[in-house]
Amino acid sequence: MRILAVSDEECPALWDHYRPGRLDGYDLILSAGDLKADYLSFLVTMAHAPLLYVHGNHDEGYSRRPPEGCDCIDDQLVIYRGLRILGLGGCLQYRPDAPQQFTERQMVKRIARLRFALWKSGGVDVVVTHAPPLGLGDEEDLPHRGFACFRKLLDRYEPALWVHGHVHMRGWPLPERELLEGGTRIVNASERCELELPDRPFAPEDRNALRYVTRHREPEDRLCL
Repeated sequence: MRILAVSDEECPALWDHYRPGRLDGYDLILSAGDLKADYLSFLVTMAHAPLLYVHGNHDEGYSRRPPEGCDCIDDQLVIYRGLRILGLGGCLQYRPDAPQQFTERQMVKRIARLRFALWKSGGVDVVVTHAPPLGLGDEEDLPHRGFACFRKLLDRYEPALWVHGHVHMRGWPLPERELLEGGTRIVNASERCELELPDRPFAPEDRNALRYVTRHREPEDRLCL
């Protein structure tokens, strides 16, 4: 499966200077947050592939006008072409009562609500978050620090791929684009990156279907509790 992962900065080559065919060949697009809704709508239209997204800490506008033609997987576990994908948006709280910012305890509760779905599906293959796991691609300042509970989620389920954003690929030293923790590939999707995963077996009728293991609902944790 060929995947395009995006986050935080709109890629000029895929939007302002887009050329027909540039998005051909992707089977799936994953957005790790902090991107304009119009940009995601454009990508899903031109790529003719599903686009799954989580909220970044600057995506308050999605509540008024979400990306069209895209699927929000915040607090959801979904299956696409045999691939089990979990979404957890937002970042560590650094401003009280800010949307899409969560304390460590709040994020622990969000993960706990997904335990039955994770058991039902037998685990997870891909985790999409805005913030990275603590100590794995994050930074020392509070706004860009990762979640400790993400480390526990990673250690317990060992997904093949963990996609995050939030840490921009700039400055010195330049952040790592990719890390390996155990058997999990941790990828910073800042702006864009291309990924490949082995194809999984799936039923012919599921080729273009997105199946929710969790109950398909509006996430209860859109705002800080």
